Order: sequence, then structure tokens, then C-alpha cells
Amino acid sequence: MKADEIKKLDAYFKRTFNPTMAVKARPRKDDSAEVYVGDEFLGVVFKDEEDGDLSYNFSMAILDVDL
Repeated sequence: MKADEIKKLDAYFKRTFNPTMAVKARPRKDDSAEVYVGDEFLGVVFKDEEDGDLSYNFSMAILDVDL
């Protein structure tokens, strides 16, 4: 993802969910970014461009030991 996309997603996550959330670029990947709460990894946001439409999909795994 481009830096301006990451900045927009970062602002969206902070505004919508939690001000401590941060969206960061992934090393060696340009189709997605990582989402953190503080220093804790939370999930990945994927960029999806299909049929001329642009969307972003957030994917978060929840381990049974965390419940």
C-alpha cells in the first residue's frame, strides 16, 4: 500500500475503534498493512481492487488461549 493509503486507514482505525491503534507498512508486501494496538499485533488490512472497485479487508485471528 502507498503511504497515503496507510495514513487514511490509520486515521480511520483511530477514529472508529481506538486512538491507540496504528496501521503500519508491511516489509516486502505492498498489497496490505499491519494493524497494532500499542505494540501488540492485531491483524492485517488487505487492499482489494476488483472490477474497478476499491475496498479494504481487515483480517484478525483470535486464538482460543486469548479468550
